[in-house]
Amino acid sequence: MPFADVSGARIHYRFDGPDDAPVLLMSNSLGTNLGMWDPQIPALAARYRVLRYDSRGHGQSAVTHGPYDIALVARDALGLLDALRIDRAMFCGLSMGGMVGQWLGANAPQRISRLALCNTAAQIGAADIWNARIDAVMNGGMAAIVDGVVARWYTPAFVAAAPDAVASSRNMLLTTPANGYIASCAAVRDMDQRSTAERIAAPTLVITGTHDAATPPAAGRFLADKIAGAQYVELAAAHLSNVEAEADFTRALTKFLAA
Repeated sequence: MPFADVSGARIHYRFDGPDDAPVLLMSNSLGTNLGMWDPQIPALAARYRVLRYDSRGHGQSAVTHGPYDIALVARDALGLLDALRIDRAMFCGLSMGGMVGQWLGANAPQRISRLALCNTAAQIGAADIWNARIDAVMNGGMAAIVDGVVARWYTPAFVAAAPDAVASSRNMLLTTPANGYIASCAAVRDMDQRSTAERIAAPTLVITGTHDAATPPAAGRFLADKIAGAQYVELAAAHLSNVEAEADFTRALTKFLAA
């Protein structure tokens, strides 16, 4: 498995697609790993050099001492590009990955050519909600939150119709290192990028899910309104719309990237 040493952390990454194709960097949601993008890889790898990675504290990447902040997590993405000698890339991030994308678009515009912000927000949830989740994991491990989180990731109809996909996501969450999850929760809890969204100049696509309670459509519309020229797409899904509305998500993303 390939790793890169980035800002004091060993980051696990993977390439798919032709070596000479344009690079698309993809960043995962809180509590998942690079495998969350598997549904999109067949279509994307046919056109792009897809670079996926496990966020710090997730998957095979290092769990460093927390708490983290969104700037640290976003600089990991920049550090990975630096380590791989990639000057400029397209970017797609979902949830926490979309928060990384917002930071990159506002603070490292020269590195991002196109930006997809999916099921994300400039600010998400009250601090006490995140503190309660942190406490639950500290006291009971990842098993203490898995049912509640998965219930927010997918609609009841999808849970009933696609048990294998839901089980895969559930396993990703359960196997996420507890300390990495706690440290990353702090990054999401403390993030507020509402005042910097308008600095994003890259062509941007905002994707939301109609049934997403974590980052509802209003949060996506806020970003689309703040970012000049941003496109907005709403899918019939909850939070992990790339899984629940796989075909529509992939179609919207590939159309945007090819424009």
